[in-house]
Parts: sequence; structure tokens; C-alpha cells
Amino acid sequence: MKINYSEIKTKSNLLSLIRLFSAIPFWFLLDNIQSIQTRYITIALCIFAAITDILDGYLARKYNEITEFGKIIDPLADKFVIGSIIIKLFLIGKVDTFYFLLIVGRDLLIFLGGVIVTKKIGKVLPSNILGKITVINISIVILLILFNIDLTNIIFILFYYLSITLIIISIIVYTYRSFEFIKKKDYGTI
Repeated sequence: MKINYSEIKTKSNLLSLIRLFSAIPFWFLLDNIQSIQTRYITIALCIFAAITDILDGYLARKYNEITEFGKIIDPLADKFVIGSIIIKLFLIGKVDTFYFLLIVGRDLLIFLGGVIVTKKIGKVLPSNILGKITVINISIVILLILFNIDLTNIIFILFYYLSITLIIISIIVYTYRSFEFIKKKDYGTI
């Protein structure tokens, strides 16, 4: 798989890069999460990151700019942003160990699996709708934490357990898809 420079400078990929680098301010903002002002800035940045995530896919399809680089940078940006926030929330005691390990473990498995599959089949597996829905649910849990919602609130509990269920299902589906693509490559149907 070869990526050329022209793939990087598409509108959609630039939005993904902006989202990727937004992990840096998230990290530092969460140091002062007790401040209401910092909380609102962090929430606004979360909303901005979500908008860039929606827009990059829309623009890639609208302008026919779907690239191998975009298939890498879009989910990587999601993983960096979610990962930096979850790690920091764990370090400041806002996320329990189980949830932290589940999210970080899922992202590491998908990242490493993606590298292996890409080497085997010569192309990047595109994101699927289940992965996007899982990221949205994790993002909602994060936003509820940032809004300082009581963790015993029924809405929080609903999204928390829904995200756990989706994380487990997405790992299973991703593993199945990976083996299917490798099998198709082995049989020459890719």
C-alpha cells in the first residue's frame, strides 16, 4: 500500500488531521476539569471534534476523495482523541479501570489488527457503521462525564452499558471482517 502526498491534502483528510491534533488540547484541558469554564471549553472542543468526524466522511464521499490515507487517518484520529480523553479521565479518577481497559484494549486490538490485515491484503479495511456507532456511544459517555452527570443517573447507566456492549460486539465483528478479507485475498477474490 502506497500513499502519495496528494492524498494527504484533501479537505476530508485535513479535517481528520485537525481532529487528530485536537487530542493535545484535550489532554491539557482535562487537567483543570474542576473549572466550569474549562469544562465548557472541553465540551465545545468535543462537539467540534464530532463535527469534523461527520464532515470528513461526508466531504470524502461528496468530492470523491476517498483515499487509503483517509481510511487510516480518520479512525486513527478517533482513537487518538478518544484515547487521550479516556486516559486522562482515568488518571484523574473520572473513569473506572474496567471501562478504561476496555476502550484502550479495543483500540489497540483494532489498530494492531488493522496493521496485520493491511500487510496481508495490501489495502486498508474501511471503517464500518458499527465502529462509528460505538465511537458515538463512547463519546456520549465522555460528554456525560464532562457535564458532571451523576454516575447513578439512568441516562448515564444506559449509555455506559450500551457502549460496553457495542465495544464487545465491534471487536467480534472487526475480527470476523478481518478474517473474511484475508480469506478473500487468499482465494484471489479481492
